Amino acid sequence: MSLMPVEEARARILSGAATLGSESVPLMQAHGRVLAGAVAATRTQPPFAASAMDGYAVRAQDVASVPVQLRVTGDIPAGFVHPGTLGAGEALRIFTGAPVPDGADAIVIQEDTSREGDIVTVKEAAKPGDHIRPAGLDFAQGDVLLEPGTRLSPRHLALAAAMNHAALPVHRRPRVGVLATGDELVLPGEEPGPGQIISSNSIGIAAFVERCGAVAVDLGIARDTTQSLAECIARARSEKVDVLVTLGGASVGDHDLVMQALKDEGMSLDFWRIAMRPGKPLMFGRLGDMHVMGLPGNPVSAMVCARVFLLPLLLALQGLDSEETLGQFARAGSDLKANTLRQHYMRAELTRDGDGVLTATPFSEQDSSMLALLARADCLIVRPPNAFAASAGDMVQIIGLDSI
Repeated sequence: MSLMPVEEARARILSGAATLGSESVPLMQAHGRVLAGAVAATRTQPPFAASAMDGYAVRAQDVASVPVQLRVTGDIPAGFVHPGTLGAGEALRIFTGAPVPDGADAIVIQEDTSREGDIVTVKEAAKPGDHIRPAGLDFAQGDVLLEPGTRLSPRHLALAAAMNHAALPVHRRPRVGVLATGDELVLPGEEPGPGQIISSNSIGIAAFVERCGAVAVDLGIARDTTQSLAECIARARSEKVDVLVTLGGASVGDHDLVMQALKDEGMSLDFWRIAMRPGKPLMFGRLGDMHVMGLPGNPVSAMVCARVFLLPLLLALQGLDSEETLGQFARAGSDLKANTLRQHYMRAELTRDGDGVLTATPFSEQDSSMLALLARADCLIVRPPNAFAASAGDMVQIIGLDSI
């Protein structure tokens, strides 16, 4: 089987990525979720003309010529409606957010006055509308202010609350089963036996899944037997995962049993092996309604493939635009060699020059087993197949490792 170009693999993964069902969640649980429907205001904000400052509600005609003394006839704190009408030569002490009383058409700020008893001296003239927020200044009842496909930020949630929504319709979060495979793996905290290593992939990928807005389901470690793999696949089904991510075991060795085990359970293989470095042994298929992505067992390869392929899939399942994951450009911080047939994702650090332009400097060592360097990296420099050599200062494409 020939190696598939990265762009074709990505397109095929996304071709079957339909958004999942929707649900209503309370505002306090909606941060980071994706709206499944438009949200309109149920009220006008502010619902009345309100004072924008602490000061005095006045008639502008009474303070057109200053200084002038007015008689203070009461106070209006926020949340209180004055029952009467402001008369000529009168003022009402008012506080920020309080409704402007009938008869008043301006607010004189406190700093422009002095007061003795019930007499206030206004030192600065005011014109109609000064320091008054008119009703509906922010929005009106019925205004659609949040659109479907919006990933809800704290700002959006504050707006939804102001619109008097206690809950919002959102797309269901994808459930992603994370399955490590291999007799050589033990869990963090355990003592590895001879020839064994710590399972780091499952921890990193599960955290990555959660950062993408999905729900990670730990399926444990499958041993290198068809029975163990079948049991773990059955667990994925019972957990009703939308995406099954396997880690390792899909290469060409005698003990790489994952692909065959999945086929035995009914998986339809879409493709296997990608023209990229690191991450060539990527696998993708469908097991009923379940998307199946087999990431390489190499820890750096797994994380790079997750950024390139798993992220856009999880975004698409939540109704988000996966094109936002394609990256940006930066200056190369060092010379780059000509590339080979496989698209290369080079781990690099980012700095910002005095002129504000980003510079991406690749690590001199690009071995795909080095997690310490991946942890230091800010981005991946994307070197297309057969790219010519580039010099320091040339513009190169990058994709951020933390820009999710």
